[in-house]
Amino acid sequence: MEISKVHLELIRDLAGTFPTVAEPESVLSAKVWYCKYKSLLPLSQMRNLEELVIAGFPDDSFEFLGRLEKLRVLHILHMPKISNIAPLAKLMQLKSVSLATLPSWDASKKITTIQSLEPLAAIPELAYLELFGVCPPDKSLVPLERCRYLQTARISNYPMVEIERFFSETKIINKFNPEPSFY
Repeated sequence: MEISKVHLELIRDLAGTFPTVAEPESVLSAKVWYCKYKSLLPLSQMRNLEELVIAGFPDDSFEFLGRLEKLRVLHILHMPKISNIAPLAKLMQLKSVSLATLPSWDASKKITTIQSLEPLAAIPELAYLELFGVCPPDKSLVPLERCRYLQTARISNYPMVEIERFFSETKIINKFNPEPSFY
């Protein structure tokens, strides 16, 4: 079966429910930008999704994202209800991850506390990482040192001494992630 390249773009939709997508398996990339949906669970039907950008993640779990086995790029801005990123460890093809709080939170040093960075270390192909205001309680970057293919990282709201230690002990370059292909 040949899949045509379909990009789904939903921007500032005021509806409370995610729209029905006629052929969800045909969607290869999606952008869901500050919509009022109560849940993004229907994204899990898009089994061939390779690139996903979300601003305003309404759910309290990443569990359904763990079903997107072909996902290579995941960028999420503002995920205030998330504390566990463990489902991301199931995404074996994931190469680029960006998890961020709102820029206004960054300026005020407000963070999203996650349980651990261990799930990111379990992603075998991870090459590009951004963590802006998304921190475990210990604010340690040590788990990321096990990411064999990690090439670049941008990190904020960790202690400067920890950020400097991380970059000095690894060959990782302090650089932003590549943009998704549909930008």
